[in-house]
Amino acid sequence: MLNRIAELGAAGLGVLQGLGRGLLLLPAILAGTLAMLARPRLLIRQLYSVGVMTLIIIAVSGTFVGMVLSLQGHYILSQFSAEEALGVMVAASLVRELGPVVTALLFAGRAGSALTAEIGLMKATEQLSGLEMMAVNPIHRVLTPRFWAGFISLPLLAAVFSALGVLGGWFVGVGLLGVDDGAYWTQMTYKIDFQGDILNGVIKSVVFGFVCTWIALYQGYDATPTSEGVGQATTRTVVQSSLVVLGLDFILTALMFGE
Repeated sequence: MLNRIAELGAAGLGVLQGLGRGLLLLPAILAGTLAMLARPRLLIRQLYSVGVMTLIIIAVSGTFVGMVLSLQGHYILSQFSAEEALGVMVAASLVRELGPVVTALLFAGRAGSALTAEIGLMKATEQLSGLEMMAVNPIHRVLTPRFWAGFISLPLLAAVFSALGVLGGWFVGVGLLGVDDGAYWTQMTYKIDFQGDILNGVIKSVVFGFVCTWIALYQGYDATPTSEGVGQATTRTVVQSSLVVLGLDFILTALMFGE
């Protein structure tokens, strides 16, 4: 019994130590922002790697999620003769919840894991140490551009996800199920509020972009410099990012829409 308590205590201390190292790494990353702005090509290159290369999976997923929402929503709304509200249901679901959350989960699985593996391999092959030997700060040169690329990319990817989801819902609802085209768009534009719906979704996606990128960079920078350590760090990135996103989504939703 005492051994189990000691193991739990050691695990708890390990979590707190990891959180502390991550919190210490964050200001070091932000401190390199001005140096990064002097070399914008570093940021542009990472925006392509982190954002553009993730666009395909986001676009396809957003379209099919919107189509599924339209199918399910039409089945439910038709029981109350409220098919005209299909556009409102699809748009509200995407903008408020599914757009930011699903995009963040896909971002963690694709871009986050790639960032962790890349930085972990750079550490394992002593490339980061080589930068230090050349009097180059590896955090400012390697981590800072990747952090801002992820922070900028995720809200834009979430907007693409939601927009294509609405179009996918329109294709199924209007094109296949016979919902009136004017009612689909009119109800949506009338009921969806910019501040209450769209802005809150943007805030969520910004928070998720910050957290997911931070976790990915920390796990890569703190990874054990072996092939096994890099693999474990990549797994931790996906798991921790997913759990944190879901937890933060509940907290942010309670703050935004709770009475």
